[in-house]
Amino acid sequence: MEFKDYYATLGVSKTATDKEIKQAYRKLARKFHPDVNPGDKQAEHRFKEINEAYEVLGDPAKRRKYDELGANWRLYEQAEAQGAANPFAEWTANMGGAGGGFRTMTQEEMEELFGEATPFSDFFTTFFSGMGAGETRRTGRGRARQRPGRDVEHEIELTLEDAYHGTTRRLSLKHDGHARTVDVRIPAGVGEGSRVRVAGEGEHGIGGAAAGDLYLRVRLAPHAEFERKGRDLYVKVPVPVPTAVLGGEAEVRTLAGRPVRLRIPPLTQNGQMLRLKGYGMPAVGRPEDKGDLYARVDVQMPDALSTEERQHYEALARLQGDAAAKKTA
Repeated sequence: MEFKDYYATLGVSKTATDKEIKQAYRKLARKFHPDVNPGDKQAEHRFKEINEAYEVLGDPAKRRKYDELGANWRLYEQAEAQGAANPFAEWTANMGGAGGGFRTMTQEEMEELFGEATPFSDFFTTFFSGMGAGETRRTGRGRARQRPGRDVEHEIELTLEDAYHGTTRRLSLKHDGHARTVDVRIPAGVGEGSRVRVAGEGEHGIGGAAAGDLYLRVRLAPHAEFERKGRDLYVKVPVPVPTAVLGGEAEVRTLAGRPVRLRIPPLTQNGQMLRLKGYGMPAVGRPEDKGDLYARVDVQMPDALSTEERQHYEALARLQGDAAAKKTA
């Protein structure tokens, strides 16, 4: 049986810290994962080796036993060549129940991914297959104990209109090497950073256990007109000078799909906020409970004047000048 140099597999020294080993594993696992290298048998083999190496070196108790085994490996080889009993039999039997370190993939997960009875080497099976509390193991009858599937999180981008009305998105998912599509209903009122739960669409469970859940983290695309703050919306409303001075009405667009008429009080100032109650974003699960829409007045200066308009403005200027003269007199 060939001795496996797990340190060389992960590209770290024997004095590497737990953090360095974890970092090396994550980097290599991302590089050689079957989802990143579909159909690449060499990458698949490397992925198996990397997981086997981290199964041992990522667990402090297994790593200590491995280092002890490495120091006495010649003794085992000689005994094996002479047909003698395994000199490590008692040592191996005492491994069970050792503490579990950080890990990302159990043997059952590897089997499910690659469809093999055992994806690990004879070396690992002989010396380490019984170690590790808390992981899924085979029973005496060869059945896997159940382990629920892990939750999965993805980001989804929505427009403000999607968030206002709610929408349905068809997503292509790939977990555990299996691809599928699922229609997901996004409720009205979701905001930046909201998480939408889709039950049972995470990773598959082991041994018939329930699948994990899918969580969609919402990211809202910037809007050309509206700004959102909580459940309130803000929008600019162009108002002509005469309407701002004398009062009147202005048309305001809303996300509901139809404009509303906004009353402009006399002498409204540029930048003044006017509230339209109940035209903001709905609360999640309570679509009738909406925030408010704030219209920011944008007084529109004319870019050209007719002869008659100029005469009126000149008359207004004379009136204002006379009024100012009377105040100072």
